[in-house]
Amino acid sequence: MTIAVGDTLPDATFIAIGPNGPEPKSTSDVFAGRKVALFAVPGAFTPTCSLNHLPSFVNNAEALAAKGIEAIVCVSVNDPFVMKAWGESSGASAAGLHMLADPQAEFTKALGLDFTAPPAGLINRSKRYSMVVEDKVVTAFNLEETPGKAEISSGDAMLAAL
Repeated sequence: MTIAVGDTLPDATFIAIGPNGPEPKSTSDVFAGRKVALFAVPGAFTPTCSLNHLPSFVNNAEALAAKGIEAIVCVSVNDPFVMKAWGESSGASAAGLHMLADPQAEFTKALGLDFTAPPAGLINRSKRYSMVVEDKVVTAFNLEETPGKAEISSGDAMLAAL
């Protein structure tokens, strides 16, 4: 079953690179008690993710904060070192985005948003989506239906909807 508006996020553990190396972050650590813009991508450094999806949140970070978003979180089924490198090279980390790895797709599978596309080399990856999460409850959810597009799940679309 796919997550929907009104559902509570499942318990899962992400990994981020902190000052002392890899650090686990629970769903509660990331989402409890605050309003968060969450978006997920099929893969760090992939074309649509790097050229459209991630930049749309970097470019709208301040405007989203002005609308009450307390944190912007990017999740991908990649390792935490890749997520750190992508955050640094893209400007996402400098803009304050939180780059979280879901290396075993635990969170992604619990949301019902995993897919596999062997011809593209994408195995056990996340579908492209965005959501607003308030104290772990989904209050808005935007799932991209067209591969290679980042339109309804973009930072621009989220900003317009807030």
